[in-house]
Amino acid sequence: MNKLFFAAALGAALTIGASAAQASTVLNFDDIGAGGAVPANYGGLDWSAGGWSYYAGDNAPYTPHSGDFRAALGWYDDSEAAAGQASSAVRFNTPSVFDGAWFSGLQGATVSVDLYLNGSKVWSSSTLDPSATPSFLSSGYAGLVDQVVFRGPALYAATMDDFTFTAAVPEPAEYALLAAGLGVVSFVARRRRQR
Repeated sequence: MNKLFFAAALGAALTIGASAAQASTVLNFDDIGAGGAVPANYGGLDWSAGGWSYYAGDNAPYTPHSGDFRAALGWYDDSEAAAGQASSAVRFNTPSVFDGAWFSGLQGATVSVDLYLNGSKVWSSSTLDPSATPSFLSSGYAGLVDQVVFRGPALYAATMDDFTFTAAVPEPAEYALLAAGLGVVSFVARRRRQR
């Protein structure tokens, strides 16, 4: 009986694991601490390239979408300032689908995102003009990416909240492996009943 229970538990865990890999993750910056630099590996992503920080408290028009914290987009260098275009990146350690994020800030401090995979740009989003009421900037792209680059003429004048992404859906080979594992579990259970 114990082997049958173990086999059933293993099968359930494998099925749950495959389903969980498809769940969206929302990073709201409320679970980090008192404010400061966004940790380089927050949420399993690489925030180190953009000079990201986060803070709480009243600061209109930089309204958080949820909770009290929000992220301030990275500052840019002088060459970007001269060109009127700033950028700040977030990298995924494992390719994922970037769904989008909520923005608020000064009108005219427009924000858009460029999505990259293996060093090549695969998509550019529409442009969002923020206000004191948070608005969702959808990436508009359902494919996998490994880097999101935020662009705009004044990124310091916008804040971001509820950065949302979806982990990669398992590859067909992973489904085949899961099916094979469940087949073995079923075979063991049948053999156990025949004894």
